[in-house]
Amino acid sequence: MSLMDKLVRHYVSLFLVIVSLSINCSEQLQSSQAHTLLRLQLLLNYPAVLSSWNNSTDFCNTEPTSSLTVVCYDDNITQVLIIGGNGTHLQPKNFSMDSFVTTLVKLPNLKVLTLVSLGLWGPLPGKIARLSTLEILNMTSNLLYGAIPQELSLISSLQALILDDNMFSGRLPEWMGSFQLLTVLSLRKNLFNGSLPDSFRNLENLRVLSLSHNYFYGEVPDFTSLTNLQVLDVEDNAFGPRFPLLGNKLVTLVLSKNRFRSGIPAELSSYYQLQQLDLSFNRFVGPFPQLLLSLPSITYLSIADNKLTGMLFENTSCNADLEFVDLSSNLLTGQLPNCLLSNAKHRIALYSQNCLANGNEKQQPLSLCRNEALAVGIIPQRKKRKQLAEAVLALGITGGIVGGILLVGLIFLFVRRYNSKGTVKKPSTRLISEKASTGTGTGYTSKLLTDARYISQTMKLGALGLPAYRTFSVEELEIATNNFHTSAFMGEGSQGQMYKGQLKDGSFVAIRCLKMKKSHSTQNFMHHIELISKLRHRHLVSSLGHCFECYLDDYSVSRTFLIFEYVPNGNLRSWISEGHASQLLAWSQRIAAAIGITKGIQFLHSGIVPGVYSNNLKITDILLDQNLVAKISSYNLPLLAESAGKVGHGHGHGTSTGSKDPSISSRVKFEGKDDMYDFGVILLEIILGKQLKSRSEVNSFKNQLQASIAADDSARRNIVDPAVQKACSDQSLKTMMEICVRCLLKDPAERPSVEDVLWNLQFAAQVQDAWRGDSQSSEGSPVSPSQPARMHVAFH
Repeated sequence: MSLMDKLVRHYVSLFLVIVSLSINCSEQLQSSQAHTLLRLQLLLNYPAVLSSWNNSTDFCNTEPTSSLTVVCYDDNITQVLIIGGNGTHLQPKNFSMDSFVTTLVKLPNLKVLTLVSLGLWGPLPGKIARLSTLEILNMTSNLLYGAIPQELSLISSLQALILDDNMFSGRLPEWMGSFQLLTVLSLRKNLFNGSLPDSFRNLENLRVLSLSHNYFYGEVPDFTSLTNLQVLDVEDNAFGPRFPLLGNKLVTLVLSKNRFRSGIPAELSSYYQLQQLDLSFNRFVGPFPQLLLSLPSITYLSIADNKLTGMLFENTSCNADLEFVDLSSNLLTGQLPNCLLSNAKHRIALYSQNCLANGNEKQQPLSLCRNEALAVGIIPQRKKRKQLAEAVLALGITGGIVGGILLVGLIFLFVRRYNSKGTVKKPSTRLISEKASTGTGTGYTSKLLTDARYISQTMKLGALGLPAYRTFSVEELEIATNNFHTSAFMGEGSQGQMYKGQLKDGSFVAIRCLKMKKSHSTQNFMHHIELISKLRHRHLVSSLGHCFECYLDDYSVSRTFLIFEYVPNGNLRSWISEGHASQLLAWSQRIAAAIGITKGIQFLHSGIVPGVYSNNLKITDILLDQNLVAKISSYNLPLLAESAGKVGHGHGHGTSTGSKDPSISSRVKFEGKDDMYDFGVILLEIILGKQLKSRSEVNSFKNQLQASIAADDSARRNIVDPAVQKACSDQSLKTMMEICVRCLLKDPAERPSVEDVLWNLQFAAQVQDAWRGDSQSSEGSPVSPSQPARMHVAFH
């Protein structure tokens, strides 16, 4: 055998050894993670919830349940959820939390870890920070104690930290303000004490802060910088005495059972997203702001057991959605509002132990409330009178003549100002500055975020490159549209007229003009404009601002203008089934458009609170920008509809009429699944390249797709749009067909989640890219000098 032959055989043998080792390492990696889960089962003393685990369990393909879920990605375990029963016992004395975490960190790719009601006890070891990719950590209802380990601050990706119902203690450290991505922090029912660190004001992405049932005390830090804060719950602590400084975007504010002794700030009456307000069992003083009863979103209000004063009136209005009111044990006088006396079955009103002149509940004598109200304010009143007397005496002693001259001067200035009032003209401006809603009317209500949810990168605001939302002037819009000339007119629908305009900076905008009746509540309307202003995302037609034009006689609003980004390339259908042969989207571009639509839907559902569902999406609602990026132009925010507070009865910018599902209970139970059906219809048209005109036509083509999935490659290609028939990989086409059929299932419960759809579409894009690279095939692409030949997909 020659030397060359020996060398060849040697390198071949070496190569086979390396391949064999890599295969073995891969198998060991997978078996190692399975072994880790079985080791955790042993360390937890084989709880009932893990009774199904054994050596033959395929962990990555087990059916998830509400109490046990394992999720894998690329053969790595990324999510573990284990929830024991209510009667779970404490782990035995030989249990070691350190050994448990040492085993746990052998799953280095974990993103979501939920270990609830498992009887875990002991300090939380700092080595848990080795799970460096962790985004959600939930260890509720165990018996963990001691301080939160500082090593936890090393997990920079942490978005939700839930440690409720344990025995953690001590002060919260300053380093807890370092979690830049944290959206949920819940430490309820522990033994924490001390004041809150000022660093909390750095948690700019925080949406939920729940610290109830601890031993915190002192002032609540200034939280006005937490512009995303939706929920603040500090019940049953010792915070006080001043009312906390907060942003006005709160949905839930619970301050009950603390030591607040200040007045209720007037700006609380402008919290137009506030649904739940509980100030009970404190010592709040001063007048009760009655406008709280008519906040547009309020459903729960309790001020019980305080020292609030003020006279109530029969004609005070209440929000129609107000379900619970407790005014008990205060110093209120006057007449209980009729809206609280009505026998509405959906509303509970408690008002005993006040001094009200009407109602059925027990009241105190009027003199008692007056005397107690005086007692509450007697110290500051005496102090003011004493200071005034001293000042007058000093003035008389040191300069009576000077005082006289000053008095004459003051009288002269007063008379001059009084006479000048008659010459002030009524302002001629046609604009008003909007204020937060304090009027009556039905507010926008939806399910509140009540637990930690997986908030991924795609849910974050993605409207990069857009200017900040602002108020426009009518003059700006008149210049932009050449006084709303007919050449700028784009069309008219149920939500007003649409114009194209060009601003002074050269940018184009779409301007929707809505004519307002005097019966429309501008204050209530502002709430919906506020919601629209939040819908800024790469795959939504985003709002840039608004403008009010007013009647000159009484300054009520005559027209409202909503200004949106201008999307130049028409709707998706014109690039799928109505375009010329040279303008049809290529297959990879169609997948990218579908991914964009899904990301837009995902943001509507989960990117804001409350989410926006039942959007009645149509392919003509999907617009393409200059880079052929898909943007949803219609979403379910009611504007001028009479039932403006009910989701599903109008659209922010579309012309559609709401959800197809007439069942309210079904809509609540399967929020978002009707959007998945609508997306399935859009995806079906993307695949077929045909305009679909009826539900029966959709069902017919869905059945054809379902049959072709089980058939061969040629059967599938016979159905797909001929324009892309030869330019799509079979695996990509099959994946698109499968997800389309699942979206069109009749039972909403069986339709996929938006995350499931997004994952499958991204897989279809990846296999299409790989297929293109292998085959060197050329797809047809739109011919336009300002457009790229192919739209690249960015996976978030």
